[in-house]
Amino acid sequence: MRIHIATDHAGLDFSTQLQEHLRGAGHEVVDHGPVEYDAVDDYPAFCIRAAQAVVADQAAGIETLGVVFGGSGNGEQIAANKVAGVRAALVWNTSTAELAREHNDANVISIGARQHTFDEVTSFIDTFIATPFSHDERHVRRIGQIADFERDGSLLPDPRA
Repeated sequence: MRIHIATDHAGLDFSTQLQEHLRGAGHEVVDHGPVEYDAVDDYPAFCIRAAQAVVADQAAGIETLGVVFGGSGNGEQIAANKVAGVRAALVWNTSTAELAREHNDANVISIGARQHTFDEVTSFIDTFIATPFSHDERHVRRIGQIADFERDGSLLPDPRA
């Protein structure tokens, strides 16, 4: 599987270690930056490029996922979710990693590098990669509703109206 990775300065060490871990597991890793430590770097472009690459690969039929890191993972998730077709989930344990794939068919996860040990992070990512989407009708339906809104702003009728 191809894994697109991006981070900010807070996740740079994790990103470097994670790339080795993922390559060792047989994955192709594409690093979207940064390439060196800069305490005042701006993560949005790195994360958006990784998210764009995930969407492009998936559209081309390439099995791919993305991982974005930051101090908390919040901003990185927000940036990735600005890309049409991305479903980025903030993950903080193996259960949220599993549910992100199983229920939401998330194609990008975001992790707070300052919140977890490297062993925890690899556990989250390995779980995310290994967990398939369930294809349960209710999850497919909900993802479709999100895609509809993303595409044209449509929502189901408000039952309170």
